[in-house]
Amino acid sequence: MAGGGNGEVKLLGMWASPFVLRVRLALSLKGVSYEYVEEDLKSKSELLLKSNPVHAKVPVLIHNGEPVCESSVILQYIDEAFAGIGPSLLPADPHDRAVARFWAAYIDDKVFLFVHNLQLLKASSQASSGKTEEEKAEGAKQAAAAVETLEGALKECSKGKPFFGGDSAGYVDLMLGGLLPWVHVGDAMKGVKTFDPATTPLLAAWADSFGALDAVEPVMPEVGKLVEFAMAMMSHAAAAAATATN
Repeated sequence: MAGGGNGEVKLLGMWASPFVLRVRLALSLKGVSYEYVEEDLKSKSELLLKSNPVHAKVPVLIHNGEPVCESSVILQYIDEAFAGIGPSLLPADPHDRAVARFWAAYIDDKVFLFVHNLQLLKASSQASSGKTEEEKAEGAKQAAAAVETLEGALKECSKGKPFFGGDSAGYVDLMLGGLLPWVHVGDAMKGVKTFDPATTPLLAAWADSFGALDAVEPVMPEVGKLVEFAMAMMSHAAAAAATATN
């Protein structure tokens, strides 16, 4: 990858992980050169286990031999450790930085939580896999409310510009952008449009603008490949559940 360097940078990841994608997007946006190491999560490497002994999960960024874990933490570390390279990810103003961190946390806590390593949206999973029609309806209602709130957040943060970060993509854009391919997967599998121009025009325009960035397009996984991955994981989970029942 082209770009300036600042010591040895290595990223331990897994191609389908939205959390790994966040880090790849941040490094690409900043223009930081790094070595990418694909992990087999069914047979984790000693390096991964040593670098993240608490959770043994990806992503892990290793900078000059020192590991940093958790995507939201890694993004903030990248912004600080490579401050002299590329655009800033977090705003300079303390209040704006706090607002960005708030909405980044909202994205993980309320909008697109992931379950069981399937990388399927929790709200969508609740809407499609609830045990009763009432649970399905409640899941769909929660999903719609979360997206509506995020539409308001984009209006507040962007101040009329294309991104949460204003004229250029920043921390919140990367936090949501890493999940964007899986939004498309959910849409494709359910025949819906989460960021609908008719109901969430700002998010719909944001998704188009973010996906078209020169730093974004090269690292985005193919949606079709992710759909195949999701279907395989769901089939595996269903088979395991049937075996356990029997």
